[in-house]
Amino acid sequence: MSADLDLTAAEWIRSSYSDANGGQCVEFSRTFAQTHDTIPVRDSKNPDGPTLIVSATGWSSFISTLIRGGFRAA
Repeated sequence: MSADLDLTAAEWIRSSYSDANGGQCVEFSRTFAQTHDTIPVRDSKNPDGPTLIVSATGWSSFISTLIRGGFRAA
């Protein structure tokens, strides 16, 4: 994974589960999936804060597991 990604070029997608008041918001970008095999993920309430960079394969596995209900609520 590259620490040299220019995230200003990222096109962010907000989760459909985010509420209208800005609560529980996560954003991700597919911008670098093909070129760097990475998916940046961030808190939309703090866009200048830290960004988690995961592999495109890891992100796909994570989303597939969510869809299948593979994570239990705490």
